Amino acid sequence: MTLLRSLLLACIPAAISAAQSPVPDTRPQTPVLPANAPAGKPVVNVLLRERGNATQWFGALPNPETYGHGDSLLRLSLAQRLQRLDWQLEMSNSAELALPTDAVSPVSAQGQLGLGGTYFASNSNNNFPAAVSFKTGFARFHFHNDKGLFRLGRFEFLDGAETTPKNTALNWVQTNRIAQRLIGNFGFSNGQRSLDGVDLKIGGTNWDVTAMGARADQGVFKMNANEELNVDVQYLAYTRYLAKQRVQFRTFGLGYHDGRTGLTKTDNRTAAARALDHKNIRIGSFGGDLIAALPVGRQTFDLLAWGVGQTGRWGLLDHKAGAVAVEGGLRLETVRTKPWLRGGFLRSTGDNNNTDGTHNTFFQVLPTPRNYARYPFFNMMNSKDEFVQLIDKPAARLDLRTDLHFLQLTAPSDFWYQGGGAYDNKAFGYIGRPGNNHGSFTSLYDISADVALTKQFTFTTYYAHAFGKTVIKSIYPIQTGSNYGYIELLYHGSHSLR
Repeated sequence: MTLLRSLLLACIPAAISAAQSPVPDTRPQTPVLPANAPAGKPVVNVLLRERGNATQWFGALPNPETYGHGDSLLRLSLAQRLQRLDWQLEMSNSAELALPTDAVSPVSAQGQLGLGGTYFASNSNNNFPAAVSFKTGFARFHFHNDKGLFRLGRFEFLDGAETTPKNTALNWVQTNRIAQRLIGNFGFSNGQRSLDGVDLKIGGTNWDVTAMGARADQGVFKMNANEELNVDVQYLAYTRYLAKQRVQFRTFGLGYHDGRTGLTKTDNRTAAARALDHKNIRIGSFGGDLIAALPVGRQTFDLLAWGVGQTGRWGLLDHKAGAVAVEGGLRLETVRTKPWLRGGFLRSTGDNNNTDGTHNTFFQVLPTPRNYARYPFFNMMNSKDEFVQLIDKPAARLDLRTDLHFLQLTAPSDFWYQGGGAYDNKAFGYIGRPGNNHGSFTSLYDISADVALTKQFTFTTYYAHAFGKTVIKSIYPIQTGSNYGYIELLYHGSHSLR
């Protein structure tokens, strides 16, 4: 009852904001005009997202760990196609409502007690932070009959989403289980992430080459997303479709540089060793993935394989790490609701020796961790994740999904990591809590429902419970379970100016 009451209280300021604002977003990004859009009048896109959150964090006195807060996000863009050129300008208004003022523990290992504590600490300890930001602004040149695109400016970029599969099952797997593992806009967060730079695309019916180079901007947990960070990425990917576009293959390379040398890096070295490291981070990630949605009789079988290796420098240390994921599932096309049962595992490297001069913890770069940790109290770093999930559509406007995850730390003497990468020149972007030489982390159950109320309005509800194991108990001995839930209303509308 306490959690439910917190959730309802958190929704009150969100509901007030929705009534007073012209309005939106749960989608990962505002729509960009399609490459083949005809030249015409400017188009206004409006996205409004109002979310009420309730959190009961793992317990350790003296801090109370149950609270509610609201997220309010408005994104308003103007776009137009002019012959071989299109452009987009977009502003965002991000606000956090009634953040808890006591959800950051004075005990360093306990840290920020959920998303409310993270937002509070990231916005100068303000419990009602808000800011207007220049979210996107770019010009895009079209060539080679719209099969080639060159873009310059501020934009959002999602690795693994360079193409849009026509097969619905393949499209779901790409969107939810491949895209944004290493670069994403962190669309679940209220500040989100943009990049300043250029990207180039050229392709055909069954292939695509995408190149991108950019610097990251503020955002994510920080409401002011205007300032550019001393963090840059370079990306090159080749994507190919096979078997009548039922199979997609991608290979990629990703360069990352973090020049914020005044910050202390998050890793499992001693605090004294980390404080002395003011060298840049330079990491190369090289990998590939294959996804497939194949007919098996009258049903659909899906398969996913993803892997990446990393090398470079982690400040004063050499960096060598990697990760691999394998997944598969079966969708019953002959059943009215088309239930889809999937399962798989992820394993990423951790560091069991903090004195050997090598950093072995897999680095997730600038991802959207919530795609792979729907209750985002963990990410893919130093992780073992075995899961099963069930997706169903009992009605035309209702989508259900439930997941069960069994989580462990790969290297028990490394950290339990949380976060989604750089978002502020004063915060590293990842936090770590000691594993205390334990590998058993948590089991996680969650369930969500998405209801399409109209073409413009979507209602979502989500609930998760984490069953903490020995890693959690060593840090939070009072309460090893955690609950998180939210309700959300999304409006999305597009209008042509006459």
